[in-house]
Amino acid sequence: MAEAERIIGTPDPDSAGADEAAAPDEAAASAEPTGRRRRIAVLFGVAVVAYLLDLGSKMLVVAKLEHHEPIEIIGDLLKFEAVRNAGAAFGIGEAFTVIFTVIAAAVIVVIARLARKLYSLPWAIALGLLLGGALGNLTDRIFRSPGVFEGAVVDFIAPAHFAVFNLADSAIVCGGFLIVILSFRGLDPDGTVHKD
Repeated sequence: MAEAERIIGTPDPDSAGADEAAAPDEAAASAEPTGRRRRIAVLFGVAVVAYLLDLGSKMLVVAKLEHHEPIEIIGDLLKFEAVRNAGAAFGIGEAFTVIFTVIAAAVIVVIARLARKLYSLPWAIALGLLLGGALGNLTDRIFRSPGVFEGAVVDFIAPAHFAVFNLADSAIVCGGFLIVILSFRGLDPDGTVHKD
């Protein structure tokens, strides 16, 4: 009887228990890379959406709004007004355009390297927003006048008593704000939670 079971492949009760014990470990090991790939897909998906929205809005602003009167959205509280910004946020440091270009490129490299250890969905969203925003403004720095790596960023959202900004700036601020919240909650990009 034992010989017949061996030939037709009926599992031995002792070996079956060992296989069942090994199965969860194998499942966990195979699920780990899949989970990371999903988080990376979310990161790059969010980045692509943020980048395309920013790029599309800037193209529309340059084509339809530049050299025209501002468009009032909510009276004097919010306008769309085309502005070229050679500096950083709020027009600071207009003489350092090349440095801001290098910083944006460095941020992109750091995010791409961090993606390899990414297992947290909120971090994937936050980093995707940062990546999309950095790419949006970096595209302006590289391709817009007055020259390569010295281009002025197109800003157009003009709230009253505040600096003019664009969708890339919004994505960067939202991503940064989310990272601050995640850090305060003790959640790391690799999914571990620190409780102090």
